[in-house]
Amino acid sequence: MVDQKQIIRMAKEIIALDVRRDELMEQFMQTVGQNAHALLRAVQNDLYRKSS
Repeated sequence: MVDQKQIIRMAKEIIALDVRRDELMEQFMQTVGQNAHALLRAVQNDLYRKSS
């Protein structure tokens, strides 16, 4: 049987993560400027392996 409390807890956690992601992305974009998306994609594609 599906535990509805667990499902609701997971949904709320996903929502909280999404809100945090939006906040962090806004900070990132303000800090990096126009190249924020390109830099994010480069890091995502492991182009900056040694810098982390």
